[in-house]
Amino acid sequence: MSHSPQTIVITGSTRGIGLGLAREFLKMGHHAVVTGRSQASVDHAVAELAPLGEVLGQPCDVRSRADLQRLWDAAIQRFGRVDIWINNAALATNHNLLADVPDEEIGATVDTNLTGTVYGTQVALQGMLAQGGGKIYTFEGFGSNGMTNPGLTIYGATKRAVRYFTDSLAKEYADSPVLIGSLSPGMVPTDLLIYSSRSQDPAQWERSKRIMNTLGDKVETVTPWLAEQALANDRNGARIEWLTRGKAFVRFLVPKYRKRRLVDEYEASLTESIGPQGRA
Repeated sequence: MSHSPQTIVITGSTRGIGLGLAREFLKMGHHAVVTGRSQASVDHAVAELAPLGEVLGQPCDVRSRADLQRLWDAAIQRFGRVDIWINNAALATNHNLLADVPDEEIGATVDTNLTGTVYGTQVALQGMLAQGGGKIYTFEGFGSNGMTNPGLTIYGATKRAVRYFTDSLAKEYADSPVLIGSLSPGMVPTDLLIYSSRSQDPAQWERSKRIMNTLGDKVETVTPWLAEQALANDRNGARIEWLTRGKAFVRFLVPKYRKRRLVDEYEASLTESIGPQGRA
């Protein structure tokens, strides 16, 4: 753990992985800035996290560059500096094939996952260049490595684009004091994963669940490691990856992983809602 507290801004952090990351950074003695699209969601997250340390909540729709600038300004006003900026906010369309996906879900998903990441990175980059350094992380997801799956075309395309954006930007700013990298959490049962993966075909959904139960991990398992690695990383262009290819291969060979029911348990507790779901 660092001897002096660092300030970490995490977009889309009122639930799921973003909230889990904020919790871990606070437990390690750092400052966290959490965001969500509504004041109510932000207030709820702050109330949950406040006993752990210094946390600031700021409503922010990452599709708005002005909102992201206000987020940066609020963090600077409260803590004086932003050391790490994590572009975590994401949405997914429903699991329908493209012809059946509503226009508004396509626009919201592309604007949040791709444009929001670009805007957030630009705001953080400008601020960090002015303050003399910092770290910016984008978030990987299904499609980042080129994998495809029916019903995930829009989401996967945005994540593939984010991978290119991150790699290219790391090269653009290789000689700067700002490190650019990505975080890859693997398969973590959250509202976003369930909503984007659940098929209208029950048989296909059961097959998908078997894979996710084997490869998945809970938020509280993944986020401590991601937080530690994000803090310790000193390499530009780094991909901080939880579920490596080797780890995935081993899990399919070990019986205890094939018997897990993480997704079933999460799905049973999930309250169904309408529209694009995510961590924005």
